[in-house]
Amino acid sequence: MGEPAGIGGEIALKAWRHRAEGLPVFFASDDPARLTALARQLELDVPVREIEQTEEAAGVFASALPVLPQVVPAPVVYGRADPANARAVIASIERAVSLTLTGEAAAVVTNPIQKRSLYEAGFRHPGHTEFLAELAHLRAAPVMMLATEELRVIPVTAHLPLREAIAALETRTIVHCGRVAAQALMRDFGIAAPRLAIAALNPHAGEGGSLGREEAEILAPAAAALREAGIEVIGPAPADTLFHEAVRAGYDAALCMYHDQALIPLKTIDFDGGVNITLGLPFVRTSPDHGTALDIAGRGAARETSLVAALRLAAELAARRAAAAQQ
Repeated sequence: MGEPAGIGGEIALKAWRHRAEGLPVFFASDDPARLTALARQLELDVPVREIEQTEEAAGVFASALPVLPQVVPAPVVYGRADPANARAVIASIERAVSLTLTGEAAAVVTNPIQKRSLYEAGFRHPGHTEFLAELAHLRAAPVMMLATEELRVIPVTAHLPLREAIAALETRTIVHCGRVAAQALMRDFGIAAPRLAIAALNPHAGEGGSLGREEAEILAPAAAALREAGIEVIGPAPADTLFHEAVRAGYDAALCMYHDQALIPLKTIDFDGGVNITLGLPFVRTSPDHGTALDIAGRGAARETSLVAALRLAAELAARRAAAAQQ
């Protein structure tokens, strides 16, 4: 569902219109009445049909958007997140994970949440990723990857102020992200021998220590540890040249030291088509690479491109996992 007052419902409705383009069958865990009213408000020709069991979705999908009901208790005012609806948002995530773990769904695709309204309702996780890890009973931290057709990036530190992100950098964290990324590239993306690039933190990769010691003291030891584990690694390499088209051909994913170092090149290359993937989970989870966009919610202006990409990639990764499990 994502945040009901955001653009999640709108892009779900619009995504369904791509079904003739080979879009995988999906169903929404949402409030059917809300989506029906929203489709009418936005003048979208998208019929909504309530289902009781997940297996009904395939038969419904050609003619209507299947919706497994998750009632939103408070009236939705688009652009204004209401903590009264937070429990429904959380329940929607819990149900999606449960259905995927039991095999009733192939993958989880999450619409963006508004963390502030969830926090006001007692939600104690920094975001989707950490909540999903708890629901999956993970011991090791999951890893976030952002992907387009031309670039995959892993932010080693994510939603932290830059000063805190730099202070939080540790060799072991970089190694963990690299190991999880390499495993995911093999299992989910079918890359037999993954190649990772490590983006330097400082200009010119520290210029031999004159522009910073992090490369020598934190990043280079991480690269060495990953190589010892049999993973091909480039870097630490200057970030100002790492994302050039010719250089990108030399690696399968880049480990980036902070949020914007990863997101700026990705969104510059493909602003609308980026997909957020959680690596290290026992199920496939993808998400659009954008937020709730409360400022344009309910106006019909939201683009569904990223959600469509997330749905396609989720189906692709889930199919690859299922095929591997049968071997």
